[in-house]
Amino acid sequence: MNTQLPVDAGLITNISDVAQHRPRLLVVDDQPINVQALYQAFSADHQVFVATSGEQALALCASRRPDLVLLDVVMPGMDGHEVCRRLKADAATADLPVIFVTAHNDEASETLGLDLGAVDFISKPINPKIVRARVRTHLTLKAQSDLLRGMAYKDGLTGVYNRRHFDERFAAEWARVARNGTMLSVILLDVDFFKRYNDHYGHQAGDECLRCVAATLKAGLKRPGDLIARYGGEEFVCLLPETPLNGALHLADALRTQVAAQQIAHAESSVAPVVTVSLGVSCARGDGAVSAGVLLLAADAQLYQAKSNGRNGVCGIDVQVAEVCPTGANMVKPAYAVPSSAVGPPSGVYVS
Repeated sequence: MNTQLPVDAGLITNISDVAQHRPRLLVVDDQPINVQALYQAFSADHQVFVATSGEQALALCASRRPDLVLLDVVMPGMDGHEVCRRLKADAATADLPVIFVTAHNDEASETLGLDLGAVDFISKPINPKIVRARVRTHLTLKAQSDLLRGMAYKDGLTGVYNRRHFDERFAAEWARVARNGTMLSVILLDVDFFKRYNDHYGHQAGDECLRCVAATLKAGLKRPGDLIARYGGEEFVCLLPETPLNGALHLADALRTQVAAQQIAHAESSVAPVVTVSLGVSCARGDGAVSAGVLLLAADAQLYQAKSNGRNGVCGIDVQVAEVCPTGANMVKPAYAVPSSAVGPPSGVYVS
């Protein structure tokens, strides 16, 4: 095998790494004087983003992924309480620490903020030393929590997420799909003839092969909301929110090509002299017509179909219309020179 595993430089592996990480703070306030005071308190050693409305705050939380939010309560339109409520209702931002910064310092207001999920409550006008100390405390707690969560949710061999984390994220994404009526796609994939690989090269080489495949798949997902996890053994699963079938097929075929391009020698494979993968894709819209379990079963059935078609290929289905859509790699049994997919590039269906 002539491919080495890339190092995941973005993973914080211990608390001391936090000192080298410039925390991202989101300041949400409609008054320029308050924004300026907080910016001056933190800009020297933090990345500070600013939102002047609740809607803008939610958009920045989704796109910038701050480490902590300093949130005003009284704002025109969506107030701070509603912003906090929505952040805590979304699985992607539920663990984001929120500190209310407000002139309302009565017991009822503070109780309401904490009940909504805020971690602290700071009164205006702010004391820079106090607000910095409290932010530092909550950033440290978040770093510790993220580290423990990462240890619990990462696969020990490959470093990608494990089945437990996938199950939790899948349930949360399906709930969001059902709420918003959007699309959700799943890619289930399997390393072709992996038992033969283990038998021929040994289990240590097999472990390194899985690490390399996992790193390649992870690098192939470009959007922050997409997820790759080890499903079990030599199987991996990708979760693609708001992605229709055509976009998921296009991505799946790209992942297939990228794995083959790693040139991991596989002398015992019947389809290529290198390691390849077969992929099954399923897509559904959250309209109540199908269940989350059906979506997973459909992806598994499509993976079986891709293997039946000769492996090193992609098969997909829109669960609602039950229309099987194989890529060009399945229409002709692929040799090592894999033909380009007939699916893409699609128009506006999978944007990295």
